[in-house]
Amino acid sequence: MNNEILNVLGNLLVATIAGGVIGFERSYHGRPAGFRTHTLVCLASSILMLVAIYERYWFFDTAVDAVKVDPTRMAQGIMTGIGFLGAGVIMREGLSVRGLTTAASIWITAAIGILAGVGFFYAVAIVTVLTLGILTIFRWIEAKVPTLILAHNLLRFRRDTVMSETELRDLITLHGFTIANMSYSLIEEGKYYEYSMMIRTRKAKNLLLLSQTLSKLDSLVEFEIAPTGD
Repeated sequence: MNNEILNVLGNLLVATIAGGVIGFERSYHGRPAGFRTHTLVCLASSILMLVAIYERYWFFDTAVDAVKVDPTRMAQGIMTGIGFLGAGVIMREGLSVRGLTTAASIWITAAIGILAGVGFFYAVAIVTVLTLGILTIFRWIEAKVPTLILAHNLLRFRRDTVMSETELRDLITLHGFTIANMSYSLIEEGKYYEYSMMIRTRKAKNLLLLSQTLSKLDSLVEFEIAPTGD
């Protein structure tokens, strides 16, 4: 009995430490689901797996003979439920979607908790190290690798002084962008003419340079450049 108590305690402590380490990384980078959230998710997953493993404490002897317990069903239920928690940290800000990495980290923290709950300690250590590596080292790699930057560009002109599409395309191209698509609209009873487009570049500084140029156009009533991404 004493060994069993130590085993249960060890499982829960490992889950707490593993979840806390991953959660600390998330908190350090200012994510809404951070230190406490990840720790609790990992610990809860471990507890639920212990419930499945030590079913003899909550099944009567006659029931054990009549019911075949499958611990993997508990794991499936945990991972399904964690999906709702992960969805709660995904937020849309304009055209950008944020929180996907935090949602994924919550999901894998639950899996680590399951490993801790069944006493698969060396797997807990390996996966925790790999997870931290992905969240930290891969962040550095992403920062170094050139990426394609997408932005939604909206321009509103007075109808009588609207810039031609050819001139506009030349201006956008001159600042290092390519245009993915473009749409046109008349608004406010035809008073204003709008261009709406998705633009692409590989240099973030081009966004600032384009905005500075657009701000100097007298015929332009207003504009918006909204980068998209995670």
